Amino acid sequence: MRAFLDRLYAAALWLAAASFAVIAVLVLVQVLGRMADRIARAIGAPPPGITIPSIAEIGGFLFLGGVFLGLAGTFAAGGHVRVTLLTGTLPERAGRALATLVAGGAAALALFASWSSWTQFIDSIKFDAVSYGMVKVPLAIPQGVMTFGLVLLAVALIDAMVTLTRGGEPTYAANEGGEG
Repeated sequence: MRAFLDRLYAAALWLAAASFAVIAVLVLVQVLGRMADRIARAIGAPPPGITIPSIAEIGGFLFLGGVFLGLAGTFAAGGHVRVTLLTGTLPERAGRALATLVAGGAAALALFASWSSWTQFIDSIKFDAVSYGMVKVPLAIPQGVMTFGLVLLAVALIDAMVTLTRGGEPTYAANEGGEG
């Protein structure tokens, strides 16, 4: 199970990185298109008019996907900000109990956010909701990606909580130098 979860988190991180790369490519094409228009006007030629409709909106959706897909993998890699000042000064059993309680509370919040996002996703499908831009993007697409990222985060938090409960070292602790 550990290997499967690690591969799942890694795949989500790759998708997150890919969405940020697509944003960079879209912006580069838009900038080069504007430069081509200016150069064409400067030499008296008709501008080619290279533009990406709804680039801001599409970029926002890709950014949302990148952020939410990266949550679980970043948590497992120890990349989220955690305050270990208190758990590090407590006796081991008390520190582990507090870390378990915090992971459980965070998992509950992530599950609530997942459920809320899921209901919004279902509503968008039910009502055929689309974005307002020139390119009508079905809102279920970014909402589905957001929901998937939140579910993965909840799984990662539950994984950490179960590992702590069983006396093991969660992946985030192993990746940030054995704290936890």
